[in-house]
Amino acid sequence: MVQAAAVNIPSLSATNFATVYNLFSLAIACLLFTSLYLVVSQRQVVREYRTAVVVSATVCGIAAYHYFRIFNNFQESYPAGATIDAPHTLSNIEFNEGYRYVDWLLTVPLLLLETVAVMALGRAASKKLLVKLIPASALMIALGYPGELSNELGPRLLWGTLSTIPFLYLLYVLFVELSRSLDRQPPEVVHTIKMLRLALVGLWGVYPIAYLFPVLGGDFFGGEGGFVLKQVGYSLADILAKAAYGLAIYKVARVRSRLADPAYDDDHAVEPVAAGADGLPARTAVAGSTPVVNGHAPKASRTS
Repeated sequence: MVQAAAVNIPSLSATNFATVYNLFSLAIACLLFTSLYLVVSQRQVVREYRTAVVVSATVCGIAAYHYFRIFNNFQESYPAGATIDAPHTLSNIEFNEGYRYVDWLLTVPLLLLETVAVMALGRAASKKLLVKLIPASALMIALGYPGELSNELGPRLLWGTLSTIPFLYLLYVLFVELSRSLDRQPPEVVHTIKMLRLALVGLWGVYPIAYLFPVLGGDFFGGEGGFVLKQVGYSLADILAKAAYGLAIYKVARVRSRLADPAYDDDHAVEPVAAGADGLPARTAVAGSTPVVNGHAPKASRTS
């Protein structure tokens, strides 16, 4: 049986270990604080699009949690050597790529949900589209996992090929539906939607490429270089496809909210008005309008 590159690399140089270590730290920071930002910003959009923002925050939160697990597992798998420059030798704890697949199994359907939520589809059309997409995403991840764990070339290629079928179906449906939704989008968000469409193809395309590195083998792809490059590819793709993508979804929701309700416009200033003598609560007035106090507008003063 032809062998693919080993799933667990026997050792990592201090430089390669530091590269992966710092990248996991970057992923945790980006995903965690993007999640917090989206949570505190959800009320900046109208209720109709608030679900998309909350789902985006949830995606980043789930991913941040799994990167904490990956980060800790990586340190346990490759503990420090006797000196700063000593290689980090694999311990009796294997580096577990399963954390990524559990993460993707949870977050990819939610990514699809947040994407559909900003397409301006009707409820029936959204439900019909999600029924197509979510089972396909689960199938894609489930089929890819056995191949990720395999050291043998044949099984890795077989499961990778099977996983590619729903993967291509997802990209096709999303690209087509996002293209169709451009006619329903206000001009202010058309460019962002186009960028989201390209991001889906470009960023999601990183995952199968990184998956194939062990198949390529050789001194680089079959050793430390391939391992580091795969972690870099997966991690950067996760940062961009979850954190950056979530912020783009938030931008679309903000623009559509301002168009739907001027109260959500950043330039819509609100000025407090003092309470009246009868103790009624203070009212508010939009800047430039006539303030109303205790239910009555003040009479205009006469000039002689």
